[in-house]
Amino acid sequence: MIRQGTRSAAAMITLLAMIILLPGCLYPDDQLAKQPAKDAILNVQTVIDQYQKDTGLLPIQNSDQDTPIYEKYLIDFAKLQRMNYLTSIPETAYEKGGSYYYLIINEETDPTVKLMNLVIYQQVNDVQAAVKTYRSGHNGELPSSDEAYPDFVRIDYKKLAVKEPVIRSMFTGQTLYTLMDAKGNVYIDYGSDIMQAIEKAGGKSIAPAQDLRGLLVNNADFVPVKSPVYHLINGEPQAVLK
Repeated sequence: MIRQGTRSAAAMITLLAMIILLPGCLYPDDQLAKQPAKDAILNVQTVIDQYQKDTGLLPIQNSDQDTPIYEKYLIDFAKLQRMNYLTSIPETAYEKGGSYYYLIINEETDPTVKLMNLVIYQQVNDVQAAVKTYRSGHNGELPSSDEAYPDFVRIDYKKLAVKEPVIRSMFTGQTLYTLMDAKGNVYIDYGSDIMQAIEKAGGKSIAPAQDLRGLLVNNADFVPVKSPVYHLINGEPQAVLK
């Protein structure tokens, strides 16, 4: 006969095995997008700087003219490895099955490595697909709710018949909401994040035509995924069409 203590020990071993082998079942998707260690970002930055010094170029993948600026200059890790600038790709990079694209901003003046969160990117893509389906089935009508900014509205998720995604800001940790323009393009509203950045800047002068998203990327390792341009209008950040 098997003793109770033996059965308990066996149960504990089974539980530990499940924890080790099935982490995806224990954590929500947004927690799976673990933030890369600072040294991984710094190491890639060092490689990028050396590559540019040696070649006069940046190791970036091809992109078209219409690609949004914060999605455009993805780092070509395969090229860096072929040319012996990099021995291994960061574990958190998409190319290694991770949840981030490593990309470059300020490519002409001060090439800087930043990260795009692919979990958030996919959340917006899922909403975009639902909007497209809704529009095709409703004679071009959009699932619009209240106005968020001139030229932008909130999305009526009851009309869309999908659950509104919970989007956590990489900059502040707060919940962010979606926007939609008249063409049905879906974005994330970073207005509250930008307002906090303005307040932290302590009244620093902001030009009327300045893209306020720069306040976010200048003080973080991340880019604002799927974001519209923001200008300061009447003392508040406002999404604007390009």
